[in-house]
Amino acid sequence: MKKEKKDQRKELLAQSNLRKISAVIPAFNEEKRIGAVINKVKNYVDETLVINDCSSDNTAAVAEKAGAKVISNKINLGYIESIKKGFKHAQGDIIVTLDADGEHRPDEIPILLEPLLDNTADLVLGKRKKIQRISERFLNWLTKFKVKVQDSGTGFKAINKDLALKLVLKGKCICGIFVLEAHSLGAQIAEIPININPVEKKRKIAWHHILQFFFIIYLLINSSCKKSFYYGNQNKQKKQNK
Repeated sequence: MKKEKKDQRKELLAQSNLRKISAVIPAFNEEKRIGAVINKVKNYVDETLVINDCSSDNTAAVAEKAGAKVISNKINLGYIESIKKGFKHAQGDIIVTLDADGEHRPDEIPILLEPLLDNTADLVLGKRKKIQRISERFLNWLTKFKVKVQDSGTGFKAINKDLALKLVLKGKCICGIFVLEAHSLGAQIAEIPININPVEKKRKIAWHHILQFFFIIYLLINSSCKKSFYYGNQNKQKKQNK
């Protein structure tokens, strides 16, 4: 079974050679973990970009040594502005975003790419089994009034670059707004179950989710959609039944 999965991933990577893949990794004070993440990520993409968000440690130096292209913010801009900068600088046709702390598994990049490579989706979300924060689960519940996704705040995503460059991403975090903006632009969205590596880190109270509520409400009221949606394995089942 493992051999079959490896063969499928090799086939996907060979297919991706027709389209360049960039990884965008926002990072803040991750000198201890960023190197290992890059060493794994670069096996699955053509370009690895680290957006160093004015770290006070050696994140930038470690990332460069590991083989990533590093773009450093002069001041701390936050997650949203960092990924937007990554979108602008990425050379790939498809962009994969993932966290710098090692929580996401780079060996699952191929399964996120699959719907994009076969043109059944414009945005693919890596769906976590469990969303830790109650506030994030609430924001996700709100988002589902417009878009029936299970994990609108995941940091592990794959997206067509032309769609990524159209996103404004006005909010305090990506929860809800990333999916709702893509939805309003007519994007086809897929969700693929992913695994999460256990990472020891302190989880602060996400007070910014209070303000994020209002950004989501605004998009729920004002956004519309022109396309249908594709959700994960449902599309595969339809193909098999034909």
